[in-house]
Amino acid sequence: MGLQAKNKVDASFSMSSMTDIIFLLLIFFMLTSSFITPSGLPVNLPSSETSDIVLQEVTVTVTKDLKYSVNDRIVGRDQIKTELTSLLQGKKGQVVLHIDKEVPVEYLVEIGGIAAGLEANVSIATKPY
Repeated sequence: MGLQAKNKVDASFSMSSMTDIIFLLLIFFMLTSSFITPSGLPVNLPSSETSDIVLQEVTVTVTKDLKYSVNDRIVGRDQIKTELTSLLQGKKGQVVLHIDKEVPVEYLVEIGGIAAGLEANVSIATKPY
Protein backbone atom coordinates (compact mmCIF):
# COMPACT_ATOMS: atom_id res chain seq x y z
CA MET A 1 0.00 0.00 0.00
CA GLY A 2 1.75 3.06 -1.17
CA LEU A 3 -0.51 5.77 0.27
CA GLN A 4 1.08 9.18 0.41
CA ALA A 5 -0.43 12.50 1.35
CA LYS A 6 -0.94 14.84 -1.58
CA ASN A 7 -0.51 18.01 0.51
CA LYS A 8 2.60 18.21 2.62
CA VAL A 9 2.68 20.54 5.62
CA ASP A 10 5.61 22.97 5.60
CA ALA A 11 7.07 23.16 9.13
CA SER A 12 9.08 26.37 8.58
CA PHE A 13 8.15 29.60 10.39
CA SER A 14 8.21 32.99 8.69
CA MET A 15 9.57 35.80 10.88
CA SER A 16 8.54 38.60 8.53
CA SER A 17 5.25 39.29 10.30
CA MET A 18 7.01 39.32 13.68
CA THR A 19 9.56 41.89 12.47
CA ASP A 20 6.75 44.05 11.11
CA ILE A 21 5.10 44.10 14.53
CA ILE A 22 8.40 44.92 16.25
CA PHE A 23 9.04 47.83 13.90
CA LEU A 24 5.52 49.17 14.39
CA LEU A 25 5.97 49.03 18.18
CA LEU A 26 9.33 50.75 17.88
CA ILE A 27 7.85 53.58 15.80
CA PHE A 28 4.92 53.91 18.22
CA PHE A 29 7.18 54.24 21.26
CA MET A 30 9.48 56.68 19.49
CA LEU A 31 6.56 58.93 18.55
CA THR A 32 4.90 58.84 21.95
CA SER A 33 8.06 59.39 23.98
CA SER A 34 8.97 62.78 25.33
CA PHE A 35 10.72 65.05 22.84
CA ILE A 36 12.20 67.27 25.55
CA THR A 37 15.62 66.31 26.74
CA PRO A 38 16.00 66.63 30.47
CA SER A 39 18.60 69.03 31.78
CA GLY A 40 21.59 67.85 33.77
CA LEU A 41 20.52 69.37 37.08
CA PRO A 42 17.26 68.39 38.81
CA VAL A 43 14.78 71.25 38.43
CA ASN A 44 11.14 71.51 39.48
CA LEU A 45 9.67 73.43 36.54
CA PRO A 46 6.65 75.69 36.93
CA SER A 47 3.33 74.63 35.36
CA SER A 48 1.57 76.37 32.52
CA GLU A 49 -1.55 75.86 30.44
CA THR A 50 0.37 75.42 27.21
CA SER A 51 3.84 73.96 26.88
CA ASP A 52 5.28 74.20 23.38
CA ILE A 53 8.19 72.03 22.32
CA VAL A 54 11.10 74.18 21.20
CA LEU A 55 14.37 73.12 19.62
CA GLN A 56 16.88 73.57 22.43
CA GLU A 57 20.10 74.96 21.00
CA VAL A 58 21.35 76.33 24.33
CA THR A 59 19.88 75.48 27.73
CA VAL A 60 20.51 77.40 30.93
CA THR A 61 19.50 75.65 34.16
CA VAL A 62 19.16 77.22 37.61
CA THR A 63 18.32 74.98 40.57
CA LYS A 64 16.59 76.10 43.75
CA ASP A 65 19.94 76.26 45.55
CA LEU A 66 21.21 78.59 42.76
CA LYS A 67 23.51 76.19 40.91
CA TYR A 68 23.92 77.24 37.28
CA SER A 69 24.62 75.11 34.22
CA VAL A 70 24.84 75.90 30.53
CA ASN A 71 24.22 72.89 28.26
CA ASP A 72 24.68 70.47 31.20
CA ARG A 73 28.04 72.07 32.10
CA ILE A 74 28.08 73.52 35.61
CA VAL A 75 29.29 77.12 35.66
CA GLY A 76 29.36 80.00 38.09
CA ARG A 77 26.94 82.92 37.96
CA ASP A 78 29.63 85.25 36.63
CA GLN A 79 30.55 82.82 33.80
CA ILE A 80 27.09 82.66 32.20
CA LYS A 81 27.62 85.63 29.88
CA THR A 82 30.93 84.30 28.53
CA GLU A 83 29.46 80.80 28.03
CA LEU A 84 26.42 82.13 26.17
CA THR A 85 28.61 84.41 24.06
CA SER A 86 30.86 81.53 23.03
CA LEU A 87 27.93 79.22 22.26
CA LEU A 88 25.91 81.74 20.27
CA GLN A 89 28.90 83.50 18.57
CA GLY A 90 27.02 86.23 16.74
CA LYS A 91 24.25 83.99 15.41
CA LYS A 92 20.64 84.42 16.45
CA GLY A 93 20.02 81.27 18.45
CA GLN A 94 17.43 79.83 20.80
CA VAL A 95 18.07 79.86 24.57
CA VAL A 96 15.75 77.78 26.77
CA LEU A 97 15.70 78.60 30.48
CA HIS A 98 15.11 75.68 32.86
CA ILE A 99 14.58 77.55 36.11
CA ASP A 100 13.21 76.00 39.29
CA LYS A 101 9.88 77.47 40.36
CA GLU A 102 11.29 78.39 43.78
CA VAL A 103 14.04 80.61 42.31
CA PRO A 104 13.32 84.35 42.65
CA VAL A 105 12.32 86.11 39.45
CA GLU A 106 15.35 88.41 39.51
CA TYR A 107 17.62 85.50 38.46
CA LEU A 108 15.32 84.65 35.55
CA VAL A 109 15.30 88.28 34.43
CA GLU A 110 19.08 88.52 34.73
CA ILE A 111 19.76 85.48 32.55
CA GLY A 112 16.99 86.41 30.11
CA GLY A 113 18.52 89.89 29.79
CA ILE A 114 21.94 88.45 29.05
CA ALA A 115 20.52 86.17 26.35
CA ALA A 116 18.38 88.94 24.86
CA GLY A 117 21.43 91.21 24.81
CA LEU A 118 23.14 88.60 22.64
CA GLU A 119 20.14 88.74 20.25
CA ALA A 120 18.91 85.25 21.13
CA ASN A 121 15.30 84.11 21.33
CA VAL A 122 14.53 83.31 24.96
CA SER A 123 12.01 80.65 26.07
CA ILE A 124 11.11 79.44 29.54
CA ALA A 125 10.71 75.68 29.98
CA THR A 126 7.49 74.66 31.75
CA LYS A 127 5.58 71.47 32.34
CA PRO A 128 1.91 71.17 31.35
CA TYR A 129 -0.81 70.94 34.01
